[in-house]
Amino acid sequence: MNKLTKETVFEFIQSSPKPVTKREVARAFGVKGGENRIELKQLLKALKKEGSITKQPGGVYSAPDSLPSVAVVRVCEIDLDGDVFAFPLEWDEELHGAPPRIEIIPDKKNSGHVHEGSRALCRLSRTGDKAYEARIIRLIDQGSRYESDHILGILRLQKNGAVLQPTDKRARYDFDVDTGDFNGAKDGDLVSAEVLPSHGLKRKRVRITKVLGRQGDPKTISLIALHEAGLSDHFPQAVLEETKDLKVPPLGKREDLRSVPLVTIDGADARDFDDAVFAEKTKDGGFHLIVAIADVAHYVRFGSALDKEAQMRGNSTYFPDRVVPMLPEALSNDLCSLRPGEVRASLAVHLYIDEAGKLLRYKFVRALIKSHARLTYEQVQAARDGNGDSTTTHLMDNVIIMDNVINPLYTAYKILDKARTNRGALDLDLPERQILINEKGVMTGVKTKIRLDAHKLIEEFMILANVAAASALEDKNRDRKSHGDTPCVYRIHDKPSYDKLEGAREFIQSFGLSLPKGQNIRPKQINGLLHAATKLPYSHLISQMVLRTQSQALYSIDNIGHFGLALERYAHFTSPIRRYADLLVHRALIGAYDLGDGKMEKEEKARIEEIAQHISETERTSMEAERSAVDRFTASYLSSHIGAEFTGAINGVTRFGLFVTLDENGADGLIPMRSLSDDFYIHDEAAHALVGRRTRQIFRLGARMRVVIKEADGITGSCIFALAPGQKGADIEGMAKPKIQKHETRRGQKNTPRRGHQKNSFRRR
Repeated sequence: MNKLTKETVFEFIQSSPKPVTKREVARAFGVKGGENRIELKQLLKALKKEGSITKQPGGVYSAPDSLPSVAVVRVCEIDLDGDVFAFPLEWDEELHGAPPRIEIIPDKKNSGHVHEGSRALCRLSRTGDKAYEARIIRLIDQGSRYESDHILGILRLQKNGAVLQPTDKRARYDFDVDTGDFNGAKDGDLVSAEVLPSHGLKRKRVRITKVLGRQGDPKTISLIALHEAGLSDHFPQAVLEETKDLKVPPLGKREDLRSVPLVTIDGADARDFDDAVFAEKTKDGGFHLIVAIADVAHYVRFGSALDKEAQMRGNSTYFPDRVVPMLPEALSNDLCSLRPGEVRASLAVHLYIDEAGKLLRYKFVRALIKSHARLTYEQVQAARDGNGDSTTTHLMDNVIIMDNVINPLYTAYKILDKARTNRGALDLDLPERQILINEKGVMTGVKTKIRLDAHKLIEEFMILANVAAASALEDKNRDRKSHGDTPCVYRIHDKPSYDKLEGAREFIQSFGLSLPKGQNIRPKQINGLLHAATKLPYSHLISQMVLRTQSQALYSIDNIGHFGLALERYAHFTSPIRRYADLLVHRALIGAYDLGDGKMEKEEKARIEEIAQHISETERTSMEAERSAVDRFTASYLSSHIGAEFTGAINGVTRFGLFVTLDENGADGLIPMRSLSDDFYIHDEAAHALVGRRTRQIFRLGARMRVVIKEADGITGSCIFALAPGQKGADIEGMAKPKIQKHETRRGQKNTPRRGHQKNSFRRR
C-alpha cells in the first residue's frame, strides 16, 4: 500500500481512468480514523490550491488536463482503417496544451452516421497519458461544418468554371462544381452541397443538394450561421399537428389569479411574454410577490413529438434579424404567451420577503391568470420617472397601473437590489450592443443597449423565483446524492480556476490594483477590485480581464452554487417557452408538489444527467451561432467601408497578430503580424503585448488605436485591419514597459487565428 503523501495522491488521481471522489482516494490508501482523514483532506486541499488537481462538479477530483466521465466531442479524423478520432469540445489549449486524443469505439447504432465534424455526447475512459476511449451515448449531429461530407457555401461562376466558396473561414480552398450539379442554383446563391469522390483531382468536387438562400437576400447572413450550427427554422409536420387542438384548460383545481393585477414587462420588440409579476406590501413591512410563468408543461408532455423537438433544440436562438424558437408559434406566441386581457394557464409562485430582502417562504401553484397590461421596459421607466402614458396612468380593469402595480414593484425591487449588493453578487455590468436591422434585413448600424432599473427589476424578480424553485425541490429531496424522486437541474457557475486567476493577476497588478489570492475567492472581493478600477481611465479593461477569468455557466444535477450571483442554489424556472431546462424544473415541481398532470416521468428522471449535458451543449451552440451571425452582419456592413479609418481598442494579443474591436460598431478584426512590417515583434504573454525588438514600440491589450479596414467578408464574417497612417504602437500610459522574452515569434508565421474577444460566460444567468 502506498504511503499517503502529496506525490502518491497526485499520482493516483492523475493515473485514474476517471475523476475520483475523496472516498475512493481514502479507500485506495487505506485511510481510516479521524487523524488520517484530516491529513488526506489537507493534502487534497494543498494539491488543489497549487493547481496540481481540480475539483469538478459533484465533488470529484482529477488532473487539470483530465476530461469528465461524460463530455461532448467533435470528430476530427476518420483514418484509412475506419478508426474514428475526436477532440473535446470544451478544451483550453492555452491552459492545457494540445487536446487529448480520443478514439471513439464503434457501435451498431451510430457507426454509419458519424462523419468528420460530427458532435456526440460520449462516456469517456482514460487509456493513457492524454489518451481516451469514448462510447457514444447520443449523436448530437452528423456534422454540418466544413470537415463533414456536406458543406455550406456560395456558388461562384468563373471564367474557367464554377466553384463553391465555403462559408467557413477555416476552409483553405474552394470546391469545383460541374454545371450538371447545380440543382437549380445560380451565381451567388447560398447552397448546401455534398462532397463527391475525387481521387487524383487537385481539388475536390461537390454536388449542390439544396438552395438555401438567393443572391442579394440579406437574410442569407443569418441562414449561414443557422445551418452551420445544425439549427432549423422549420418544425416537422408531426410537431405542428400536435399544436392544433391545444386549448387553455378550465379552472378546475387551479388557483384563480385572474383578478390579480399581474403585468408583463418586456422589450418593445418582444413577441412572447412568458412571465408576469405583481407586488404588494405586507403588514410586517415585507412584500408578497407573485411571479407567474406560462404553464408550458401543461401543453408539452414528455415523449410527445413536441417534447422531443423542444429537447433536441434545447433553447431558442436569437439572431439580429430572426428568432429560431424552441417551440412552434402556436405555443410560443399564442397559448403560452401571457398576452394582456387573455386568460392563460400558469405555474406561479407566491414569494414572501422581509424588509432586508430575505426569502421567508414560497408556494408554487398552478393557476389561471389574466395579464392586466403588456408594458415595455422604457414605458415602465418613463412612468416611474414621471412621464407616464395612457396605459400606466389611467384606470384599467379597475386598477391604476402606476399606483397599484408599478410603484409597489419598484419598492420591492429596491429591497432585492440592496440584498443583492449585500450578498456580493458579481457586478460586471458590461455594455451590450444591439445590431440595427432595417425593414429589408440590412444592417444599418449598432447601438448600445441602455440598462434601466426596469430591466434590473424584472431580473431580480426572476432570480428570486429561480432560487425558490431550487429551494422547493431541495425541500422535497434532502438527500442530494441520490436526488430521490425529485431531481433538480441546477444552473451552476463555478468559481474562477486558479490558473485563470493567476494569469490575470500580473496584468491587473500593473495598474496598481491587486486581485485577491487563494482558491476561495468570493464575488464580493472581485467587486472591491472593480469598484477601485472605476477611478482609472481603463476600468473597462479590468472588467474585461475579470470576465475572462470566469467559468462557463451550465446545467447540472450536482449543485455547486452560482458564483456570479453569489447564491448557494439556483435553477432556471422563469422561461420555459425558450429554455428546456426551465420546462424540466416545472415538471419536477409539478411532481414534487402534486400539482396535476405534466410531471417528470421515470424515464426522464433516469436520463436527467444526459439531458442536462445536452442542453448545456445546445446553449453553447446557440451562443456560437449568434456570435457568428453578428460577426457576419458587421463584416457585411464594413464591406462598404473598405479603406475607411476607425478607432478601436486591442482586445487580443497573440503570436500571429492583434485583434481589435471597433468603437463605432463593435466589429472584431485581425491585424496580421505580417502587416507589422516596420520591425520584428515579440509576443510578451505576461504583459499581453507585442514589443518591437528594434523600435521598442508596444501594442498592448486594451490600448486605444486607429485602424483602416482592409478586408471584410460578410460570407465568412472575417475582417482584416491595418494600422492607420501615423499609428506607431499602442500602449497604456503609466504601465511598466514589458521586457523582451527569450521566446520570439517571427513576423508572418502561419498560425491559425483564434478569436480575440471573450464570450460573456455567465451573461445568460
